[in-house]
Amino acid sequence: MQSVQQSLEFLSALAAEGPVAALAKAFSAAGRELALVGGPVRDAFLGRPITDLDFTTDARPDEILGLVTPISQAQWDVGRAFGTIAARIDGQTVEITTYRSDSYDGATRKPAVEFGDTLEGDLFRRDFTVNAMALRLPELKLIDPSHGMDDLIAGVLRTPGAPEISFGDDPLRMLRAIRFTAQLGFSVAVDTAVAITEMRDSIGIVSVERVNDELSKLLKTDAPRRGVELLVESGLAELVLPEIPALQLERDEHHHHKDVYQHSLTVLDQAIDLEKSRHPGAAPDLVLRLAALLHDIGKPATKRNEPGGQVSFHHHDVVGSKLARKRLRALRYDNDTIAAVSRLIELHLRFFGYTDGAWTDSAVRRYVRDAGDQLERLHILTRADVTTRNRRKADQLAFAYDDLEERIATLAAEEELAAVRPDLDGEQIMRILGIKPSREVGQAYAYLLEVRLDEGPLSEEEATRRLLEWWAVRQEG
Repeated sequence: MQSVQQSLEFLSALAAEGPVAALAKAFSAAGRELALVGGPVRDAFLGRPITDLDFTTDARPDEILGLVTPISQAQWDVGRAFGTIAARIDGQTVEITTYRSDSYDGATRKPAVEFGDTLEGDLFRRDFTVNAMALRLPELKLIDPSHGMDDLIAGVLRTPGAPEISFGDDPLRMLRAIRFTAQLGFSVAVDTAVAITEMRDSIGIVSVERVNDELSKLLKTDAPRRGVELLVESGLAELVLPEIPALQLERDEHHHHKDVYQHSLTVLDQAIDLEKSRHPGAAPDLVLRLAALLHDIGKPATKRNEPGGQVSFHHHDVVGSKLARKRLRALRYDNDTIAAVSRLIELHLRFFGYTDGAWTDSAVRRYVRDAGDQLERLHILTRADVTTRNRRKADQLAFAYDDLEERIATLAAEEELAAVRPDLDGEQIMRILGIKPSREVGQAYAYLLEVRLDEGPLSEEEATRRLLEWWAVRQEG
């Protein structure tokens, strides 16, 4: 965290030019109040990049629109009924919202919107004290009615008022608290944490889409592990992502297995580290992180106690893939995300059959073919799935996967492996066999693809010969 003086100097510089200065001047000239509020103020004191410019004012929406139109390149309603107008000023998007003093009915999280008259009143209704600070413009006065600065310095999340009232008004705030612990590296105040646990069932009135959004934001933080742990500890995970607490499998004195829950969290950590090292500067990969967290969710359903004190989880990859597809569909993830995550889970054990380079070139081609456009994510997930404390075993697996990636790269350079197709296309097959579009064309295509995977590329002449031989055998049968 930066010093208060450094942060105020930064905010002063921010307010001296660009959209902040333009808005401050326009609202002041009209006799209206304006303040930079919430996230940007918080992040300035934390020394974090400011990505959003959010303002609050005593002006009503129509007046806001009238004030921003002359100084902006575009304007639009984010939610006029909620008092919010957005605009594009000097290439930056800003949002300006009228002071509010909402009331909730307890049955939904949609408030009866009531516009307020004071900045302090608007701040007190916000989710957490660290988000309830504002910089009044143009005078650059910090307004902090709920002592958010003290909590910011202490690294603590608490609600401005009683947490029971805050979460009762809007249960989504419980998930936001968990997300902020990961995003900001903060802890949750004891009374706030207790309220989350006691009120967790109220998350049921929150739309699935909003739950999805918070879970996704949590997983896209730099270090989501603590947030996931709080999700489980609070009991919220049992309601929104029950497959994760289910990984805490019971043990007995005779049968032993590693802690699947802790293993999954470690795989998530390691996948993120690999993601950052292999693709520095890239946006967080939600698909990879979902796959890492969920990759072993098939284990509870497939756990078997074997003779000799061993525990097995046969086919947990296939079962886990189906469970992930079902859960992600229930959480309203898009079809592409669902397909990619479930495919990665289904394939995450495939590499462990690769020992001492024993796979044939055909097996390597099939590995690439089956992974398709998820190959790079599969590389990361498979490497991250090695959590053994046996350094020799970990090194052996890492060296083996290095070897596999090298073989994939070599074959790809030789054969354009990423786009493996038969040596003859459908049009050529129909012409050579003298047939029209039909099931037989697809069967012939599949046969030639298997030959391609087994033997590598063939010449057109050789592929034609093989096709005719295959067709002759079929005709005789």
